[in-house]
Amino acid sequence: MTDNKGNEKATHPESTPTPKPGAPMPTPSESATPSPAAAAAPRPGGPRRKPESPKPHAVKPTPGPAAQHPHPVVVPSVSDPSQWGRVDDDGTAWVKTAEGERVIGSWQAGDAAEGLAHFGRRYDDLATEVALLEARLAAGTDARKTKAAATALAETLPTASVIGDIDGLAARLQAIIEHSDEAALHAKEEKERTRHEQTERKEALAAEAEQIAADSTQWKAAGDRLREILDEWKTIRGVDRKVDDALWRRFSKAREAFNRRRGAHFAELDRERAAAKGRKEELCLRAEELSGSTDWSGTAATFRDLLAEWKAAGRAPREADEQLWRRFKAAQDVFFAARNAAANERDQEFEQNATAKEELLHAYEHINPDAGLDAARSALRELQEKWDAIGKVPRERMHDLESRLRAIEKRVREAADAQWRRTDPEAMARAAQFRERVAQFEEQAAKAQAAGKTRDAEKALEQAKQWREWAEAAEGAVSQR
Repeated sequence: MTDNKGNEKATHPESTPTPKPGAPMPTPSESATPSPAAAAAPRPGGPRRKPESPKPHAVKPTPGPAAQHPHPVVVPSVSDPSQWGRVDDDGTAWVKTAEGERVIGSWQAGDAAEGLAHFGRRYDDLATEVALLEARLAAGTDARKTKAAATALAETLPTASVIGDIDGLAARLQAIIEHSDEAALHAKEEKERTRHEQTERKEALAAEAEQIAADSTQWKAAGDRLREILDEWKTIRGVDRKVDDALWRRFSKAREAFNRRRGAHFAELDRERAAAKGRKEELCLRAEELSGSTDWSGTAATFRDLLAEWKAAGRAPREADEQLWRRFKAAQDVFFAARNAAANERDQEFEQNATAKEELLHAYEHINPDAGLDAARSALRELQEKWDAIGKVPRERMHDLESRLRAIEKRVREAADAQWRRTDPEAMARAAQFRERVAQFEEQAAKAQAAGKTRDAEKALEQAKQWREWAEAAEGAVSQR
């Protein structure tokens, strides 16, 4: 800044220039020395103090314990200092308050408009600090410190070298002070609630770990879950130190118990696998001894028993188990390959037998008992003797061939039975006896009817009817022979 003569003039309000000739010396109250609050404001032309939190224009308080504050956070804008004060031509600066005007200092670094703007900027800086305190209170940030800062700032207002709505700032600071206790209580309650929730989370995790340690046998899944619990445990904050230590001891004890139980399980598993290895080595030796057997049926059954024992023996160590299985299977394959070869040879023999029996049936299908029963019986005996001498046939052809043989045997047998029945004296005697019984019951019926015993007569006639049917059946059998 330059004077009318072009000389550079001081711009710092703290540096009071030499009064003009004839001008009265300023009184201490009229000097530009700022009050404690104003001293904290940035100096004109010098670097401004950075606010402790985001710029007022960017303050967006989140709903918190003080969200119900009757004075919401005010984002200050550039004020119009001419509404709240003035700077006289002699540099004396005045501010209007509810108690009237008061002198806040003297401006000698420029004209009155510049001085008014300077003291207005100081007010804006002060309003920014108030807005930041409101934002801190609304966000629930340490209400006790916020109250202390608001109280200290409110005490500087009566002597602040600023031009603006000082009464408005005082009201806002008082509102902050009044609601800080409520916010502090709410923050304390919120902290207790959070502590309680976090404690419950750790208690639940500790209980889950204890449950896993007590009875879980899903070793991998349980171990993975315990690691997840530990990771989650590390993210939980705000638990009372003493309670946290006790819960950690519970969790640590459960994890150690699980690790001991898992270690014991796998140690036992190692012992079982070692025993299984020895048992399977014995089975391999037995299988190799049996691999050259030609007792196809008996040895096959033995191999089935050995396989069942193999499965019951359990798992050996993985590499050894695979090697032993290859030994066992190789011995088994040797036996079954030989058996299959023998079976193929046998099947060829059976096919030849089936062909021979087929030819035999064609040769003897002409047997006719009606042409002579004795000749038919003789031919059947020859057929049966030759049939038995041929031997076995394939299973899938056995039913057809046997059925055709049985058909021939049935024809001869039925013819022989029919001849016997025709000459059976016992059958003829039975038919005569049945007729006698019919006559007896008919006689009883006649006597009962004559005596007026109708029911007895009907009963006798029923019995006579039954015996007549049997007599007719016996006589018919004899007559058909």
